[in-house]
Formats: sequence, C-alpha cells, structure tokens
Amino acid sequence: MDRMQIVELILKRLESERHSLKIMYNQTKNNIGYFYVDDLLPETIAFECFKVFPKPGEMRCLKSIREYKYVSAQMDKHNDLLEKVIYAFQDKRVVELIGEVCDLESVYPDDSLYAGGLSLMNKDNFLHPHLDNSHDADRNCWRSLNLLYYVTPYWEESYGGNLELWPEGPSKSPTVIESKFNRLVIMATHDLSWHSVNKVVVDKPRCCISNYYFSDNPLRENDKFHVTKFRGRPEDTFTNIILDVDANIRMLIRKIFKKGIRKNPHIYKKETDLDKY
Repeated sequence: MDRMQIVELILKRLESERHSLKIMYNQTKNNIGYFYVDDLLPETIAFECFKVFPKPGEMRCLKSIREYKYVSAQMDKHNDLLEKVIYAFQDKRVVELIGEVCDLESVYPDDSLYAGGLSLMNKDNFLHPHLDNSHDADRNCWRSLNLLYYVTPYWEESYGGNLELWPEGPSKSPTVIESKFNRLVIMATHDLSWHSVNKVVVDKPRCCISNYYFSDNPLRENDKFHVTKFRGRPEDTFTNIILDVDANIRMLIRKIFKKGIRKNPHIYKKETDLDKY
C-alpha cells in the first residue's frame, strides 16, 4: 500500500464523521478544543504499524523529572509503512479537512517532524502536565494542532499511558482520553492547552504516531511565545516548584537567544524526497 492509498482511507473515515467531529471540537474549543475518531484505518494496517514499530533500543530515550519516554523522528531508520502513515496526515486534502473541522483557515503540516514522529512508552513511563512550545523551530509559525494516532492493539484505559487534558489547568482534574488502538486524537495547542500522559502500569508498549500542524497566527488572540512548560501533577508540590524554576530559566534563555542555545535534535534529517511514495 502506498501513501496515497492511506491518504484516501483517512479522508474517507474523517469525511464519514465530519459533522460529529465538528460538534465535538466546537463543544470543547473554549478550553482545549479536541476531537477523536476511532477505527481510523483498516485494522490490518493499524496492526502492521504496531508490528513494525521500532523497539526502545532503536529510539531516543527522554528521561527526566519532566518525562520518561522513547521518541524518534528519523523515519528512514524505521519501516517505511510508518513514514507513509505519518506523511499521509500531511497530505493537503487531509490538512484542509482537519482545518475545516477545527474552523482554521490557514493551517499547514511540518515536513521536518519537529517534535513529532514516533513515541513509545513502556512500564513506568510518563509525561507530566505541560504546554507545548508555542512555535516551530525557527519561531516563524505558531503551533496549532497536535495529531496523535495510537496503534497498540488491545490497549485498555486501566493500563495507563492515556492522554490527559487539563481544561481548568494542571491544579484541577483532567479529562482522560484513552490511548485506544486505531484511534486518532486531535487537540488544539495554545497557552491554555495543558496536557499529559499518565504513567504506564503494564509491561506493554504504548505506541503513537504523531504530527503537529502550524499556522501563521495563534489560536488565541492573547497567546504569546513560550517554551515547553512542565508542571507536576496536582499533588506533586515539590515537583511543581522544580519545574516552575526550570521553565523560567529556559524562558529567560530564549529571551536572550531567540532560537535557543542548541538546535532541537528531534527533527527528520531527510536525504530523499517524499515523492518516492
């Protein structure tokens, strides 16, 4: 199956749910707009994505007080099915359809997969509540949508590793969205879209294929530039203090050095053209 065939399947599924997805997004957009669609692709394709997903040893481990997970954006090191699926979400028609559902006039994908690509979480892995970096790597465009496609079969909410949205901020209670097999979740990213992933409690990998969309303007009029900002969970007072200091220091650095003091290594350094698909 080539990339265009996958594009057609995604379009067909999204079109079939366009009205209900728009309602879901509109009902939530005053806080953190989101929608999700189940059974996105035929199960055989979703199962194959999981089967060929890279192992932790083939990915970059991010382990700190902020997070613990495995990531990769260097898609040519992995099975080409995963690259086809990732870039199917970047097809112009898919982008325009999702933009229409979210009532966004100008939205476009990120060919470099800055902070996107593949992520895997094993037992005890987690991602604390955080706000994503407001911009792309060069601070030219605003991050607007986060696309998360889950491909671990037979996943259950009790396993952990689920997406949490914090519509009232990280000091309140989250809305939990299960990382269900073959589910696509799309959420808005702005200066109030706190989100996290709760700890995985089973010895099983939670695998996700992700993309970000960007736009020329922020989703919220009053949004300002910010680095990725982490917080602890509501009960983690000490973690909150540490992460607040961490965020303030990193924000100060970015005020002095607009593009930071080092390049984010999480991008796809490509040698070939997407037309091969």
